[in-house]
Formats: sequence, C-alpha cells, structure tokens
Amino acid sequence: MEFAVRIDPSDEASQELLDRLAERAEVRPMTHGPGTALVLGGARSGKSAWAEAQMEGVELVDYVATAERFEGDAEWEHRIATHRARRPARWRTVETADLEAVLAESDEAAVLIDCAALWLTRVLTDAGAWDEAPGWRERVERRVAALVAAFEATQRNVIIVSNEVGSGVVPEYASGRIYRDELGRLNARLAGVVDEVWLSTAGITRRIK
Repeated sequence: MEFAVRIDPSDEASQELLDRLAERAEVRPMTHGPGTALVLGGARSGKSAWAEAQMEGVELVDYVATAERFEGDAEWEHRIATHRARRPARWRTVETADLEAVLAESDEAAVLIDCAALWLTRVLTDAGAWDEAPGWRERVERRVAALVAAFEATQRNVIIVSNEVGSGVVPEYASGRIYRDELGRLNARLAGVVDEVWLSTAGITRRIK
C-alpha cells in the first residue's frame, strides 16, 4: 500500500515518524530533490510553470529549448517570447535537439528541458515517420535509447517536461496515432530511469514516483 505523509523536517517528532516509517516501507518525500525528474501534464496544465518554479533560487540554470523554429510563424514566435520573458535573465538558453550532449556535459548548472514532446517531433520528422519511410522505427529507437541512456548516466540535476497523451481520444489520423504512441512510449521509458516523476493537472502538480 502506498500513501502520502507530509513531514516537517525541522520538527523532531515528524522526523522520528519518518524514521519509523522508513523501517517498514519505502518512503518518498513529496518535495523535489536533486537528481533527475520528469514532469508530465496536458496542455496548459501548469507543468512548465512548475518546472521553472523548482529552479527558483538556483544560481546557474541551462534552459534547453527543443522546439524547432520556423521563419514566418508569428504565433509560435509569440509562444517562445512568452516563455523567454518569464525566465530569469541569468538563465542560459540552449536551443538544441542534442539532449544527449547536454546531459553528458560536466557542468554545475541545473538543466530544465522543455520539452520531450517537441524533441520527439523533431526525431520523428528526421526519421521519416510521417511518411512511414522504411526503417523509421529503428532510427527513432536509436535516438530514444540514446536519450534514456544519457539520463541514466548524467551527473547533472535535470528536470524534463513532457506532454501526457495517454488520457485523450484516439487520434483520427495515422500521423497523430504515431505521435501519441511514440510519445507515450518515450514518457514511460524516461519515467523508468529518472529519480522522480510528477504529474500536473489543472495547475496542481503531485509526485507519482
């Protein structure tokens, strides 16, 4: 059986209770700690805002933007500008899809990746998934496996944001079903190797691993 217990670490009685519980079962704190974390959520669920809030007070942060930019797409540029405006000026913005290289760096800066879903879109496009080009699944698998391995090996403190796609309707078009299925698999594999998993719903974020 699994349940949540709120503990005040400054209170001796609370700490004694935590110690007793730890003797009987695995006890996971409900606060975000160092290491790697995945935060999932639907559109406008608050997942990105939660991830950014975890970096408050952190001096060095690499904000990794995985979105591909398209010239002339004013609506997308507005979204990017909105995200950029709410980030502290001291954060370093890194625009890349090479997440493996970021995770392999020996750098004391914390990492916030936003997001895995946009990263996967680029991977699927490069692999020829939308046209179901021969061998696209193998090419996607190589990139996903490399990313999962990078999360297992990294020594950096990392939060990666991703879209939760498993609760919606089945997409009408084949490309939508490919995207939903591949993102669901990616989320599950990342969840299996990170230290923490969080789920955002209607602006409320709770730890589920």
